[in-house]
Amino acid sequence: MVAPDGSQIGVKTKEEALWLANQLDMDLVEVAPEAKPPVCRLMDYGKFRYEQSVKNRESRKNQVKTVIKEVKYRPKIDDHDFDTKNKKAVSFLMEGHKVKVTMMFRGREVTHPEFGRALLDRMVAELEGIAVVETPPSLEGRNMTMLLVPDPKAKARRKAAARAANDEAAAEEAAAEIESAAEVESANAELSAEEALDDASVDGDAAVIEAEPVEG
Repeated sequence: MVAPDGSQIGVKTKEEALWLANQLDMDLVEVAPEAKPPVCRLMDYGKFRYEQSVKNRESRKNQVKTVIKEVKYRPKIDDHDFDTKNKKAVSFLMEGHKVKVTMMFRGREVTHPEFGRALLDRMVAELEGIAVVETPPSLEGRNMTMLLVPDPKAKARRKAAARAANDEAAAEEAAAEIESAAEVESANAELSAEEALDDASVDGDAAVIEAEPVEG
């Protein structure tokens, strides 16, 4: 039998265990029924179930759901549309999704698949450092498809860049604080010097007055 804090209570009969659970206003839960003798634990079972459900929800939140997005191209696509679709693919990849790239051929275009393949190769080259090819291009009917996944090194690079930016910002803030402190110190020094000159001027005037003869 196990106590709520995990310490061992020892071997108890069923009646003794139930009596102790009733005295402590706790539940008696069998946690290892196959053990000899079976192991039971004293606990607040309702609280335990609630904590488990919270942990499960948090675990599901932290799970990265891989979704396959699709971007479609045509062999005769113009440069503007090509760049627009590439940006869309980059957006999906930055969100952690896989991207299925489909090159669609119409009519006799399928007789020259090398034109579509050249565009896919161009796309891969432009997305270097952002995506890697998981499934290379293959022709299926009138479509040529390939699968891209986020470059695992890209995330590390973004984190390193973010850290560098934070360090730079912290250094600039520290430099600004030092400069501000120096300006305050300089202003205080100037003020002290002016006060010292004023005091010296007053002392000089007093000395002159004391030195003047008194007329009878």
